[in-house]
Amino acid sequence: MVNKISILGSTGSIGTQTLEVVREYPQIKVAAITANSNIKLLEAQAREFSPELVCVMDEKKANELRIKLSDTRVKVLGGRESLIAAATIPGADTVVTAVVGISGLRPTIEAIRAGKNIALANKETLVTGGHIVTRLAKEYGVKLLPVDSEHSAIFQSLAGRNKEIKRIILTASGGAFVGKKRADLIDITPEKALKNPNWDMGAKVTIDSSTLVNKGLEVIEAKWLFGVEVDRIKVVVHRQSVLHSAVEFVDNAVIAQLGAPDMRLPIQYALTYPDRLPMRDNELDLIQYGSLTFEEPDTDTFYALELAKHAGREGGLLPTIFNSADEVAVEKFMKGKLSYLGITDFIAEEMNKFKNVPNPTVDEILSADAEIRTHI
Repeated sequence: MVNKISILGSTGSIGTQTLEVVREYPQIKVAAITANSNIKLLEAQAREFSPELVCVMDEKKANELRIKLSDTRVKVLGGRESLIAAATIPGADTVVTAVVGISGLRPTIEAIRAGKNIALANKETLVTGGHIVTRLAKEYGVKLLPVDSEHSAIFQSLAGRNKEIKRIILTASGGAFVGKKRADLIDITPEKALKNPNWDMGAKVTIDSSTLVNKGLEVIEAKWLFGVEVDRIKVVVHRQSVLHSAVEFVDNAVIAQLGAPDMRLPIQYALTYPDRLPMRDNELDLIQYGSLTFEEPDTDTFYALELAKHAGREGGLLPTIFNSADEVAVEKFMKGKLSYLGITDFIAEEMNKFKNVPNPTVDEILSADAEIRTHI
């Protein structure tokens, strides 16, 4: 069990649920917390958990928070580099990477170099820089502990038997529009797309869940976490979100992890691994569900999943292009500048434009990301 953590993105969905776990187990101390701009919640968290360091990406908001917390001993930093300060803070055993997007890549790399274990909730880190991050984790002897419910389920099902994998079965809720065809999605608004049937997630992840982009990102993440090629990862739509994912072994045995749709479980397991500690209010009653269903994903309507698989097979810069184009497209959609169906179309267009680069450096990854962001 970890003694002290740093949370990158403490005001988001994963970050706030991580702090719920800390409330239950106060022996886990908080060394640092960060946010993009939500200083009202960040101030409340700072006063409750007394971290040594609080960081705000928005410099102006950081100055405001510095004044608000002037009666405390909490140090406040601002700007993008402050995220690295939080990721490398001395004394923290584990960094919970709960920021959304490619902004988590460099802080995660620096945390690994500082010898921190990574509770990984920022899938974009492995999507864009998996070849770098996994190599560094081995070099520095740190653990990559998955926080996504699906990857945590795979991790739990494997129990260290990675060499005996036949394939991974990665489940998807299907998002808000499961069963719909393209003709049904022409006039979709952000409000409609933000209604996930099972999970309480941030806006970006909820939109990505509805387009199956999120599942595509998870396929690439699983490739790096578990050393399994994309074509040995099967996506299955499981609307109840009870079976979180499974592993099929070489003898055709399938071992799965089941549980209530509650992100606190994978978060807590990442913080307490290899121990399991009690948790309240998330018991699974299979009788209540009655039956569990499994379907093939509709990749004609939601073809982003196939784009992601292609990017995962090719590697190089292509997964970065897939991810960054999606971040831009979702932002445009939320601002009313792009249709819902246009999200995946935009990703496909950007992937076709770029010349791939094998084994890109961090600078090359961030440069490609910056180029795509000029379209916002």
